[in-house]
Amino acid sequence: QVQLVESGGGLVQPGGSLRLSCAASGFTLDDYAVGWYRRAPGKEREGVACISKRTGTTYYLDSVKGRFAISRDNAKNTLDLQMNSLKPEDTAVYYCAALKGSCLYFTHDDYWGQGTQVTVSS
Repeated sequence: QVQLVESGGGLVQPGGSLRLSCAASGFTLDDYAVGWYRRAPGKEREGVACISKRTGTTYYLDSVKGRFAISRDNAKNTLDLQMNSLKPEDTAVYYCAALKGSCLYFTHDDYWGQGTQVTVSS
């Protein structure tokens, strides 16, 4: 069964850190670009970070540059998102994705996780 399962979400105070993890099963991540996306209440989904599948080029949303770091471990079939200096505006449901094409577009052959809630609040 093909699936992506996120973990590591939760409630954290402003300025705190969280590490999200995503484990893939039923397929191998090394043939995909991998990324993290989020959707805040009342807002559109936005791309947070992505790693290309061949060159390892990383892309970040401007508002998270310098605070978030995406990484992938093809041997373990996982990807992570280290989030530091969290702000209330980072509150959202975070989704991991395996993108068959590239970080720059979606296809019908992409896979998505079910999402994990991140809440930044004092």
